[in-house]
Amino acid sequence: MPDFASDLASRLEQIRAAGLYRQLRPIASAQAPIVSAGNRSLLNFSSNDYLGLANHNLLRQAAVDAVAKFGAGAGASRLVCGTLPPHEELEQDLASFKGTEAALAFSTGYAAALGTIGALVGTGDIVVLDKLSHACLVDAARLSGATLRVFAHNDLTDLEKKLAWAQRTVSADAEKRRVLVVTESVFSMDGDHAPLADLVELKARYGAWLMVDEAHATGLYGPNRRGVAEALGVGDQIEIQMGTLGKALGASGGYIAGSRLLVDFLVNKARSFIFSTAPVPAAAAAATAGVRLVQTAVGAQLLAQLWARVTELRAALDLDFPPLPGAIIPLMVGNEGRAVELAAQLAAHGFLIPAIRYPTVARGKARLRVTLTAAHTAEQVAELVTALTELNIR
Repeated sequence: MPDFASDLASRLEQIRAAGLYRQLRPIASAQAPIVSAGNRSLLNFSSNDYLGLANHNLLRQAAVDAVAKFGAGAGASRLVCGTLPPHEELEQDLASFKGTEAALAFSTGYAAALGTIGALVGTGDIVVLDKLSHACLVDAARLSGATLRVFAHNDLTDLEKKLAWAQRTVSADAEKRRVLVVTESVFSMDGDHAPLADLVELKARYGAWLMVDEAHATGLYGPNRRGVAEALGVGDQIEIQMGTLGKALGASGGYIAGSRLLVDFLVNKARSFIFSTAPVPAAAAAATAGVRLVQTAVGAQLLAQLWARVTELRAALDLDFPPLPGAIIPLMVGNEGRAVELAAQLAAHGFLIPAIRYPTVARGKARLRVTLTAAHTAEQVAELVTALTELNIR
């Protein structure tokens, strides 16, 4: 056996040599367009707080009130004595918001993915996954024990080939083997959208189930801000709708929305739900406040502000405008070391836009991932454009 410390040091050096070394980045202020990092103030264009709710007064007060009434912790798992009124209220509001029979809250989006996929499929079943799906979905599929097949990103032809293969594979024992298609609606690193209407048609044609992660879409799309599925009119045809509470909704946690049967099944089979201490009451209460706020006129105004900032940046950088707008704008670099250098140069100019590298994205696909929020001003976007132009980053 190698010496523990020397083995870790050697492996860390390999990470450094590949330009992939990471360090924690302490932020000493609340989430906002301007954050305090070390002794500096930086314009933050890296947050997923799309509607600027993470530091909103309504969410802060909801969290404070929950702490005053229910304490700092839940005390146990939800199935023991950890289910408190804030958890029940959040799930009722989530189901109403998403237009589903029921919803189930998890401590994180990662936990929601691990618990749900692992509960629904296992050995002998098949998961067909978009190549650019988030790591939590990939890990969940691998850990489930199901056979994993990956289709080229948003490639309907490749997906159909995989589904046709799966149909042939399960036909001999169709009553016992399941096929689950998994995708995101808005992809976290590229900002593009899945063709959900086509995916719904394909999964129905081949007798598969569909799980869609709306993490980067919840609160931003559709008449009721439910997500891309609502915007495209296919929400009621998707068996499993997943999302997070820590992006546009401003709090923390994850959720699954769907039928009452699905939620009851997950309560009994999702290990990351069963064996985790319940989320703290303050987080659940803040998330409920976020869910309610995005459905109001204030939520609509914040969303309009977000899309205004997106329009300004895309126009200034001469970027194409997709059919559905997006708050995620990747500036492709390629080389990992070069991406780190550019991020450092931007930091020197007063901007927080970290380099995104492998394994978050594929090798050689490093980028600067710019994200906009409703809290940004037009002047701050103009400052970013000036800095990107001076550094020749496009």
